[in-house]
Amino acid sequence: MKNLGLGIAIAGSGSATPTQVLSNDDLSRIVDTSDEWISSRTGIKNRRIASNEESLADLAARAGQNAIAAAGLAADDIDLIILATSTSDDLFGTAARVQHLIGATQAAAFDLTAACSGFVFGLVTASQFIYTGAYRNILLIGADILSRWVDWNDRATCILFGDGAGAVVLQASDRDRLLGFALSSDGSQNQELNLAYQAQPNPLTDNITTSTGGYQAITMNGREVYRFAVAKVPDIISKALFRANLEASAIDWLLLHQANQRILDAVASRLDIPSEKTISNLANYGNTSAASIPIALDEAVRSGKIKPGDTIAASGFGAGLTWGAAIFQWGKE
Repeated sequence: MKNLGLGIAIAGSGSATPTQVLSNDDLSRIVDTSDEWISSRTGIKNRRIASNEESLADLAARAGQNAIAAAGLAADDIDLIILATSTSDDLFGTAARVQHLIGATQAAAFDLTAACSGFVFGLVTASQFIYTGAYRNILLIGADILSRWVDWNDRATCILFGDGAGAVVLQASDRDRLLGFALSSDGSQNQELNLAYQAQPNPLTDNITTSTGGYQAITMNGREVYRFAVAKVPDIISKALFRANLEASAIDWLLLHQANQRILDAVASRLDIPSEKTISNLANYGNTSAASIPIALDEAVRSGKIKPGDTIAASGFGAGLTWGAAIFQWGKE
């Protein structure tokens, strides 16, 4: 239940990416591909790849520290940390480790998994804690190291993914800047994009068997995922706009999960949003899953493209399958 005296301001952003850059030309020496083939089909030119020494917690903590500083807060001001990720350093969760690295000693912390939709799902989740008055300052981080789970011999997937982290600070405010949202899931299409556990039977006694195993590399039906995104994303954004009582023409910036330039262009076209209002940085980073929206947001804010008061339509979509949209105004002013 929403406390009518509380709203949400998105007060600061931050991001962090690995230093290693893997170009399309580099990939052409690994698999049968080329810069022209990749860039013409995806819009991607480069992606950042975490080294063996870099952890998800390290990237997430750097992004979080940058967001806290941008919001004008100290680490001890943070009440809650939500880490949206599918590639945790620890299967039990990485958010508590991030809390320690940041020095946010007053904050509770937990992981949230909704794949490439994770940041939007996390934004909506964080908002509920503020609406109820439970917390006032929440650090939301989207971070993934998908390079750990890529089959580098699979040309269909290895060209797409990169690593990184992005973050925002949400604060309680007298005026609500989260104008509307909508979330959705369809598990019947789970097989189209997944990173599945592969079990092997492990007999314990004559009549009791458990399993052991590990996770397979990412598998994806690119054609079906494209169809899903182009059909569902404009619809979920329209639902969020309806709940915000806004038309698409009121959007200053369309901020989509950075999966494929063709998807970005198709969604913008269906919503009749001009290309100059569509934020895209996937040429430099590829698909960074839950990190892609906050990394692109942070770059646009720090470059001066996004200004306080601008209205943003953000939408994430991906494995699960999951998709969601949030309409919000940037900044505290």
